[in-house]
Amino acid sequence: MVVSVLFCVCVRVCVRVCVFGIQRLIAPAVASVSLYATTTSMPEVRAKEAASVDLKQVRESIVKLMEDDAEKRGDGTSLAGTFIRLAWHCCGTYDAKDGSGGSNGARMRFAPEKDYGNNAGLNVARGVLEPIKAAYPDISYADLYTFAGVVAVEESGGPKIPYSTGRIDMEDGTTSDPNDRLPDADKGSKVATVQHMRDIFHRMGFTDQELVALLGAHAMGRCHTDRSGYWGPWTNAETTFSNEYFRLLMEERWSPKYTHNGKPWTGPDQFEDKTGNLMMLPVDMMLIAEPAFKHWVEIYAKNEDKFFSDFASAFSKLLALGVPAAKPWYQVW
Repeated sequence: MVVSVLFCVCVRVCVRVCVFGIQRLIAPAVASVSLYATTTSMPEVRAKEAASVDLKQVRESIVKLMEDDAEKRGDGTSLAGTFIRLAWHCCGTYDAKDGSGGSNGARMRFAPEKDYGNNAGLNVARGVLEPIKAAYPDISYADLYTFAGVVAVEESGGPKIPYSTGRIDMEDGTTSDPNDRLPDADKGSKVATVQHMRDIFHRMGFTDQELVALLGAHAMGRCHTDRSGYWGPWTNAETTFSNEYFRLLMEERWSPKYTHNGKPWTGPDQFEDKTGNLMMLPVDMMLIAEPAFKHWVEIYAKNEDKFFSDFASAFSKLLALGVPAAKPWYQVW
C-alpha cells in the first residue's frame, strides 16, 4: 500500500474556514496546518502544494467566461449546463465499495475517461477553462472543473452548494476504469433502465431520492446530436436552474420522437412535447414510470424549495466523492 500525503502549510497567523467555497479569515491563532492523507493501492501521485486560491476571483473569472460566451452565441444558450455536466461526470465514476473513481485526480483529461461515450463533447468545456487555469495555476484541474459546476448552478438561480477545495491532479489515467462507469440514457426497456440507474447511483452511495434530485440538473442545458446523438432542451428556460424539469415531466404529454425539421428522426429513441421543441430522454421518462421515483418527482414539481435543498445536499455529496477528507494536523499522528 502507498500512502500519499499532501501537506498544506498556512504561515499567516489565522485560521481559515471555507464557506460555500470562499475562504474567510477568522479568529487569530498560531500558524495553521492542514494535511490530506489517503491510503491507496495506486501509484503515488505528486501534485502541487495546495495553495491559498482566491475562489472569489476564480468565480468572477468563470462568470465572465460564461457571460462573454453567451453574448457571442446570442441564441439564449450558455456554458452553464455544460459546466454542470462537466462537474457531474468528473465525479460520477465513483465506487463506494473500493473508493475508486470520483473527482479527485481530474482523470477525465486522459484516456480512457476522456474517450468514454458519455463524456463526448466535454473536451469543449475543459478547453474553455484553460485560460482560467493559466491565470490561477495553483488551483487543481479537479477543483476547477467541479467548482465551475458549482458556479454554474448558483449563478443560474440555483441553490448555494456547500463546497471545499483540496482535490489533486493525477499525472495520467492509469487508475481509471477502462469501462464507462457513467449512467446511460437508455438501456432498451423501462425495467433495464431503472435497474441500470439504481446500479450506478447506489454504487456511488446515493439513495433513490438523491438520484431523482440530481437528475433535476436536466433543467439546464440541452442535448446535441453531434455529441450524445440526442437533440433539444428539456425546458424552455435552459439557462435557469429551477424545478421546471419536474413540472414538465408531470404536466406535459410526452410522445416518441419520429420526425425532426420535417424529416424522419434518425437519432436514438427520445420523447418530445406536443410542440416538438422540448425533449425527454428514456431515463427521464423512467422517473415517472417507476413509482418510487415518481413520488419524488411529484414533490419536487410542487415544491421548488424542497428540490433546491435536496439538490444542494446531493450535488455537494457528489462533488466530494473520492476526495480525501481533510483532518486537523493534530489528528494525523
